[in-house]
Amino acid sequence: MTADAPLRLSRRAALLAGTVLVTGCGDDGSGGTEESPAPTDGTAPPTAPSSAAGSPPAASASSGRRALAKTSEIPVGGGTVFKDAKVVVTQPAQGEFKAFSAVCTHQGCLVDKVADGTIDCPCHGSRYRIADGSVAAGPAPRPLPAEQIDVSSGTITLA
Repeated sequence: MTADAPLRLSRRAALLAGTVLVTGCGDDGSGGTEESPAPTDGTAPPTAPSSAAGSPPAASASSGRRALAKTSEIPVGGGTVFKDAKVVVTQPAQGEFKAFSAVCTHQGCLVDKVADGTIDCPCHGSRYRIADGSVAAGPAPRPLPAEQIDVSSGTITLA
C-alpha cells in the first residue's frame, strides 16, 4: 500500500478500534483523582464521621464498634435515622430500643424520618411500625430487617 492509497477498514474493524479507543481513554467519573487502595491489614479505610444526631459517632476503643447516639437522644414513641450507618433506632416504649435497616424494602431508598409511630420512606410512601419494623403502609413488600445494637451506660452502639 502506498502513502497516497486510501485506508480501507471494514465496519467491524472500525467499531473495534473505536471501542478500544473509548475504553482506553474513557473517564471513570473520578474527576481525575485516584483513590488510595484499601488497607490489606484488615483495618477499614478512614471515613469522615457524621450522624443524624448532629454529633460525630464515637468508636469504642476496646471493640471498634460505632456509637450511634445517647439513649436520651432517641425520643420515646419515635426514633432517629442514621443515614451514614443506614440504620434507624427507635424507642417504642420508655427504655426499649430497637434498630432496623434504614433501606426501604420496596426499591432500596433510605427512610428519612420517624413520625407518628412509623418509620417513613420518602420515595413511594412506605411506612414501617417503630416497634417491630413491620409494614404499616405499602408498597413495601417486607418488613425492615432488624439490626443488632447494644445499649450500655446510656449509649446506643451498633453491634
